[in-house]
Amino acid sequence: MEPFRVHILGCGSALPTLRHNGSSQLVEVRDRLLMLDCAEGTQTQMRKCHLHFAKLSRVFISHLHGDHCFGLIGMISTFGLLGRTAPLHIHAHEALGPMLNDQIAFFTHDLGFEVVFHPVDTTKQAVVYEDNSITVETIPLEHRMPTCGYLIREKALLPHIRSEMLKAYGIPRSQINNIKMGADWTTEDGDVIPNERLVTPADPPRSYAYCSDTRYIPTLHEQLKGVSTLYHESTYGEDKIQSAEKYCHSTARQAAMVARDAGAGKLLLGHYSSRYNDENVLLEEAKAVFENTRLTNEMDVIDV
Repeated sequence: MEPFRVHILGCGSALPTLRHNGSSQLVEVRDRLLMLDCAEGTQTQMRKCHLHFAKLSRVFISHLHGDHCFGLIGMISTFGLLGRTAPLHIHAHEALGPMLNDQIAFFTHDLGFEVVFHPVDTTKQAVVYEDNSITVETIPLEHRMPTCGYLIREKALLPHIRSEMLKAYGIPRSQINNIKMGADWTTEDGDVIPNERLVTPADPPRSYAYCSDTRYIPTLHEQLKGVSTLYHESTYGEDKIQSAEKYCHSTARQAAMVARDAGAGKLLLGHYSSRYNDENVLLEEAKAVFENTRLTNEMDVIDV
């Protein structure tokens, strides 16, 4: 299968610590590299991943709290110093556009590439990016300012060719794409070999949901049905549920409830409060509700 994996660059919350960076992830899907949020220090974390800056084409910002976007202008400036020429597309709430333009004008000179800003309506679930193999759509969330998550889906994949059938019927390799698209094969004797004998079913499409800062939303699972992998913020444990309610965050148990109700394949926890020196307490709370849960940590690489 083509790669579809998540690189965790930062999984802490607003207060930076020596253990965790602010929120940022790189999603490697097919031959694309997408970024989800861009906290302070993200470009340094990206270097540690050994993923080339030039491969990054799009950045999706969930909301305009600093621990999710303070790294953006620094990264853009570095790209200019490195001689980037390809456009960089930024998807975020419309309020970021004018601020980003002012920062680029003030802090960079002869940038050498275009920064293309795409305003996002955080109140609607809508596709904000699409190409021939994936879609990215918004997930409306509820925080102290306009916020959305992002759902990255593979489009339907093509079936697999049965190589032994190619050999048995002398089918040239030039016909592989036609057969993958559903064509039958007619032999020299005029016998028609139906397509279903020439292929095996395609791998099911995979999907990844990134739900950053949000209070617990009882209906959120309806937008995430059957998601392969769900990242859901888990800032607090149940011991701090009043803080979660006050600051519009979620507990690990609540994140697990979303994963359970959505029928997710697995759950990733993150955006930990700095008050926790050991996040295993959050993991235990979540696993009591949804067993296939894991903590995220910087430099983790997770297959979707």
